[in-house]
Amino acid sequence: MDNSLYLISFILTMSVATFATRATPFILFHKQGEHPVLVFLGRYLPPAIMLLLLIYCVKDINWFVGKEGVNELTALTVVTVAHLAFRNPLISILLGTGLYMFLKQGS
Repeated sequence: MDNSLYLISFILTMSVATFATRATPFILFHKQGEHPVLVFLGRYLPPAIMLLLLIYCVKDINWFVGKEGVNELTALTVVTVAHLAFRNPLISILLGTGLYMFLKQGS
């Protein structure tokens, strides 16, 4: 099998698998949308995942050595302020990512 056909079949397989994993909960639980466990998970899981991602992103920064962590702390502050001001995750993510990339290019 040549590389192009292999890549196309791989992408198609991964697309079908991703769609199936995203659609399966909606198909299986369409009548149980108000189940207390699902309501609990829907309310508390997204902030918990975001907190875990934040911890993972800043875990290797040595905050007490020189200027290490200044770019990260600045971008994190901008994301926090933007989110509190606009309550729009897309704006917060774009501003924080853009600022961080700008700061990293300068350092």
